[in-house]
Amino acid sequence: MERKKEKVLGYEVDIISFDDAIRYLVDMIKTKQGAHVITINPEIIESAKKEEKLSEIIKNAQLVVADGSGIQLALKMKGINQERIPGIDLAIELINHCNMLNYSVALIGAKEEVIKKTVKNIEDEYENLNICYYRNGYFTLPKEEEIIEHLAEIKPDVVLAALGAPKQEFFINKCRKKLPESVYIGVGGSFDVWAGEVERAPEFFRIMGCEWIYRTYKQPQRLKRIYKTLPLFMFKAIIEAVKYRYYMRKRGANDKSAVRS
Repeated sequence: MERKKEKVLGYEVDIISFDDAIRYLVDMIKTKQGAHVITINPEIIESAKKEEKLSEIIKNAQLVVADGSGIQLALKMKGINQERIPGIDLAIELINHCNMLNYSVALIGAKEEVIKKTVKNIEDEYENLNICYYRNGYFTLPKEEEIIEHLAEIKPDVVLAALGAPKQEFFINKCRKKLPESVYIGVGGSFDVWAGEVERAPEFFRIMGCEWIYRTYKQPQRLKRIYKTLPLFMFKAIIEAVKYRYYMRKRGANDKSAVRS
């Protein structure tokens, strides 16, 4: 499937609907091509600007979806309407398809009690789902190598890594070298939500793209991190959007001139 992309501060974001993203990922499972999904937001972009390895991982990902409302707004300022695709929603819909199509899923991340509750709750919801492997997210580098080797042996169709960004992106990147045919999504704190440990924002906040406000209200410690990145990101995005619109107007004027001549 040919997809349109648009850059946000140097990183290509797929211009794609939620449903088309799911169709693409299911196709990647069926054809054993695999994919690394990046659920991009302003914090990840600002981190990538400082970390070359993370930057390369994002640029080499097979699917980059607009998870954060900041990304959605940056595209909107360029005149591009892109729906927000939260990683947690993408992951749960992919689990639903795995349940229906008999694909296997591996879950890695969170605390031991959280991952166990997550597995139980998902299995209660999806009776036919094959969770072929799960493990908490607290492991050393040598243990990480063992986990990756084990995943390469059992070959899960989907791997959900809830290790937090950018650790989960680095982990997935290592996994793909051993097991490229799996579909990987970094899902951050999703296991805490699925385990019932953390309450997700009410639907109103999600529809309005303001889930981050609710999460900050519930977890005030996030405020310092957000205000370190969001204002700078938005300033850069505004500058980029102004340049983009100027370029598009100029190109349009040149095209009309060429037609007249």
